[in-house]
Amino acid sequence: MSRLSANSSRALVRGAVFGLTASLLLTGCQGGSTSGSAPSETSTTTASPTSSGSPQGPSASATTAPPGVYKPADAKGKAENVPVPVMPEVAKENTKEGLAAFIRYWYEQLNYSYQSGETGTLQSLSAPTCTLCTSLRDGIEDGWSEGRWVAGAGIRSAAVEIEFNSESSSQMAIIQVIQEAIEIRNADGSLYQDPTPATNSASRAALEFADERWVLADLGLIR
Repeated sequence: MSRLSANSSRALVRGAVFGLTASLLLTGCQGGSTSGSAPSETSTTTASPTSSGSPQGPSASATTAPPGVYKPADAKGKAENVPVPVMPEVAKENTKEGLAAFIRYWYEQLNYSYQSGETGTLQSLSAPTCTLCTSLRDGIEDGWSEGRWVAGAGIRSAAVEIEFNSESSSQMAIIQVIQEAIEIRNADGSLYQDPTPATNSASRAALEFADERWVLADLGLIR
């Protein structure tokens, strides 16, 4: 069985670390925790836990969660009953608050993709021009192929910095992204490859508001 390509495996951990610039979070991007001064993350509403749209269930040796109860993935099986993110109404507005809400929703959807293997919604939120978005989705789909699943990999946008220009349909944002270590498990629960370490990084994102909705147009890691 072939291993993930370098681009795919790196995308799994760095894909959420998308394109950003300059001065954000120099103190908050070290180690595995945020700076005490980092803004609190605003959680979006999630739908009732469901496994619809997810790949087939865990292998026969896996433990099973009670009906409707979320169970994270581990060496014994895939995640179960993963809550599906729901876009808040404010994330549909062409405002600074709407853009911040959309960015957080995008990362919640990315987190769901890691846990479920479902990438269709994530694709609909990203423009074809975003090559890193595509690489990230490919990495997730590869990690979930041939009976494998992804464990860990929990990801969130801990802080978002936006300079909003109301006269433009294009906006830029700097985002602090925190992600847990990633494990890719074979169908028998063994590790497919060495786990990818946890990250705490800054990214730059370019976003467009068109056809009454936001879309992620480009992403890049701040190096």
